[in-house]
Amino acid sequence: MSENSLTQIVQISVNAADIPRAVAFYRDTLGMKFLFQASQMAFFDCSGIRLMLSLPEKPEFNHPSSVIYYNVEDIKQVYEAFLERGVSFISEPHVVAKMGSFDIWMAFFRDTEGNTLAITSDVPNGK
Repeated sequence: MSENSLTQIVQISVNAADIPRAVAFYRDTLGMKFLFQASQMAFFDCSGIRLMLSLPEKPEFNHPSSVIYYNVEDIKQVYEAFLERGVSFISEPHVVAKMGSFDIWMAFFRDTEGNTLAITSDVPNGK
């Protein structure tokens, strides 16, 4: 790779209509590590990648975000914990791809701002 190429994501922005509500959901419901809040933005740490929740700067930027997939160790356990915390799932955990020695599982849900998110896990066969 040359020095003029993209190699690492440092931050992802997700639109929010209500920053305090979104912060409470991501911090308290999903258990993400809150970093700081500045003006109409709030930041979380995702293993070195910052997640920024912010109000759209212009009307043309006011749309749902891309789907963000969060890797979890035990998808069924996290799914049950999130259900208990009031997370509204679109689908239950299910196999999306059989990879030989493991299967890729996913479950989709929405945040308080209408964005679609997912949890995913590589599950060894036989579990």
